[in-house]
Amino acid sequence: MSDIPKLDRNDYTDPQCPFCTDQYQKEPPVRAIPTSRVISKLEEHLGRNDYAAAERHLKYWLAEAKNGRDRRGEFTLRNELMGLYRKLGRREEALDNAHAALDLMRELGIGETTAGGTAYVNAATVCKAFGMPKEAMEYFGRAREIYEKLLPPDDGRLGGLYNNTALALVDLARYDEAFECYRKALAVMERTEGGALEQAITYLNMANAYELRDGLEDASDDVESCLDTAQELLDSDGVPHNGYYAFVCEKCAPTFKYYGRFAFARELADRAEKIYARS
Repeated sequence: MSDIPKLDRNDYTDPQCPFCTDQYQKEPPVRAIPTSRVISKLEEHLGRNDYAAAERHLKYWLAEAKNGRDRRGEFTLRNELMGLYRKLGRREEALDNAHAALDLMRELGIGETTAGGTAYVNAATVCKAFGMPKEAMEYFGRAREIYEKLLPPDDGRLGGLYNNTALALVDLARYDEAFECYRKALAVMERTEGGALEQAITYLNMANAYELRDGLEDASDDVESCLDTAQELLDSDGVPHNGYYAFVCEKCAPTFKYYGRFAFARELADRAEKIYARS
């Protein structure tokens, strides 16, 4: 047996302060993604109605955020992905990203902030879109508590919350509560700069709710009034004809067509096509 003494690590390293963390293995530093630039590029893709490019863009940066341990960046991307997959009708992917965003929200401790409120709204909208109005109402309720506490009464996010909550209430045949939310949405958007498009959407949603509650014949006067107001708002001066306007035109055209306003429905489709063509 060799007489060479075995060296312990303490024999050839200097003493370490027990409060010095350098002696412990560190995690690599967070590499934050350029969130503002990512969202700006996303808006370019959406403005051209190029959803395939938007998906590739978001998935690329999601991988970068995960590799760089940027949990806040991942939270932002999950919110955008759930909205994109909702628009595309891809249920499982939308729900998966909604659940991931809410998990990240809790991990980051931002559940009582406006960012947390927005995550609840986004998740609720996904649930509503895929036939889960009860689950949607749970998330909308949490968002409402946060928004009404933290946001000024003319903030557009409140208007969007009330409008989307009303849609879920209509699915549950809770019409009185739905119309109360629609009125709240209109009151917010009337005070919000650039709120004309959101008001138009709300009036069309109200037309649908009147028909569901009263039947088409009995609701005809209310429906026509809502359609008239929505058309005036979409034609109003000062509304920028940008990518979002094109999206709203596409969203509204089927409702006008359903109620027999074929010419205006075609006009809205043409407006959207022209905007996308020059983007």
